[in-house]
Amino acid sequence: MASLGRASAGVLPARREKSGFSLFATKAGGIDMTFMILVMLLLTIGLMMLFSASFANALYYHGNSYRFIFSQLVFAIIGVVAMIVISTINHKLLEALAWPIMAVSMLMLVIVLFFPPLNNARRWIQLGFTNIQPSEIAKFAVVVLFARMSVRYQDKMKTFRYGVLPFLSVLVILAALIVIEPHLSGTVLVLAIGAIMMIIGGTNMKWFGLAAVIGVIGIGILIMIPGFIEYAGERLSVWIDPFSDPRDAGFQTIQSLYAIGSGGGMGLGIGNSRQKYLYLPEPQNDFIFSIVCEELGFVGATLIILLFALLVWRGFVIGMRCRDRFGAMVAVGLTAQVGLQTILNIMVVTNTLPNTGVSLPFFSYGGSSLVMLLAQMGVVLSISRQTAMEKY
Repeated sequence: MASLGRASAGVLPARREKSGFSLFATKAGGIDMTFMILVMLLLTIGLMMLFSASFANALYYHGNSYRFIFSQLVFAIIGVVAMIVISTINHKLLEALAWPIMAVSMLMLVIVLFFPPLNNARRWIQLGFTNIQPSEIAKFAVVVLFARMSVRYQDKMKTFRYGVLPFLSVLVILAALIVIEPHLSGTVLVLAIGAIMMIIGGTNMKWFGLAAVIGVIGIGILIMIPGFIEYAGERLSVWIDPFSDPRDAGFQTIQSLYAIGSGGGMGLGIGNSRQKYLYLPEPQNDFIFSIVCEELGFVGATLIILLFALLVWRGFVIGMRCRDRFGAMVAVGLTAQVGLQTILNIMVVTNTLPNTGVSLPFFSYGGSSLVMLLAQMGVVLSISRQTAMEKY
């Protein structure tokens, strides 16, 4: 950690790049087993809790208790295979593909707008056998592209022209496309991930202060728009007091809080949740953590949070040990994304933040997003493998 304080171009120190490039990691040196075990533990617990949270809903609405878990299990297997395969591929290949990945991400964000809405939002490209959420790819694209740009502009990151303008341009386009869907939580995550990558890349902090001032001015402009105060006031009042609208806007939050409170210290036991029996809407999705709290209690929920914290910590360790700056930034960025999304999800289900629809990594139902998540973990494992190889 001492190296952090000595970094001249950002949070992560400059690395000496080794010459030569090999597509596959075929030399001695293995993946970081601690990180791998943490991923598999979270995946296993997530699948177990998904089945427990979803079987009542699946039986009532689809006539098959195994509908959600069977689909998720298939995608989990695909994701694990993808993770293992990707872990054998040199992560530096991503540096060359950074702009093509971003271009594909933006194209998909445009294409999704032409698909029929699901739950009043156009967030999914519907392929029949599954749905793809382009915003998930956008988060990955931001990490990879911003890491590449930070390496290229390493000595110029303190300037506005190189350390802010190109990054901001990409974020504005992505945010605009995601807002149109509309997908507020996806927009927040993409902007937050972009900001994290800029900070660890070396962008001068004074520009973030300026961004905060602009944000305050923007809110002031919104307040002057007719009807905005009423709309924002309703959302704020429901967040502060869900019981002000218990049958509509506050219903899901209220049921979530009931579930969390029912769990107590040790929980009701796996499979014994009461709120999943058609009280809590869509318990297998964004609010699955409330079922976790109800069945595993405070102790079980705390242990799961600890596993997420350990995963993020280990990802940071992998990044700090990586000998090239691009790999270091990608490892930190991808694991920071998991940590950020986990924190936001827990804050939403506990009503610490307004309900914005943030999924819980490894737990929430969603096949394509799970595959994407495991593929990203494969990239982190690839970085750890490459670091181990370079020691020989």
